[in-house]
Amino acid sequence: MSKHIHHKGDLPTHTCALTGRIVSDRNGVRLDMIRPALAEHIKAMHPDIAPDAYISRAALAKERAAYVAATLQAERGDLSQLDHDVIRSLADDDIITQNIEREIDSDRTLGERAADLIASFGGSWTFIISFMVFISIWMALNVAGLLGAFDPYPFILLNLVLSCIAALQAPVIMMSQKRQEAKDRRRSENDYRVNLKAELEIQHLHEKIDHLLTRQWERLAEIQAIQIELMEDLAERRR
Repeated sequence: MSKHIHHKGDLPTHTCALTGRIVSDRNGVRLDMIRPALAEHIKAMHPDIAPDAYISRAALAKERAAYVAATLQAERGDLSQLDHDVIRSLADDDIITQNIEREIDSDRTLGERAADLIASFGGSWTFIISFMVFISIWMALNVAGLLGAFDPYPFILLNLVLSCIAALQAPVIMMSQKRQEAKDRRRSENDYRVNLKAELEIQHLHEKIDHLLTRQWERLAEIQAIQIELMEDLAERRR
């Protein structure tokens, strides 16, 4: 028996078999009460641990993270940084969801903000209609000879202006698209983390519920066997 029970006031406490720290009943669990797969992993990592050893929940969370890492590595091979982040969040019991939009928008430089604004305006009907109006006014002034016809037909200066605008607009739009791709990539990485952690948590809950149901059936079977023995003893006494 490697388990030591202490009493602090009216609350019994135990010594964690993995860390050696004193923990209360509320902050720990016995090894034989843990689901079999995780219990076997703990026994493999700590061969000298007793079957009824008491383990703190903090130590159990770390052992569970190590078990999840070993399981994922057996299924997928080498783990990515995203997988390690999820496993670390399981061990620390942290919330892994992040507000990607707010983080990216707060980190934008002045040039990136200008690129996003220009790309947003350049891809709108406001820009198209206003630019068509500008071209029409330009051509009308030069055809009518107003203002001295500064750019007569075939509007060479207008073509030069349009070419310069297109040459400058294209890289600005590409800059904005590059930022959008980075934002989509970070959003997909965050979704992957959340989905993987949810999948692992659901799997853990299913295994835990199955283990509890199995133990409950075993206890009911023991109680039924005891009742049958008592009834048989009572029947023997009446005879």
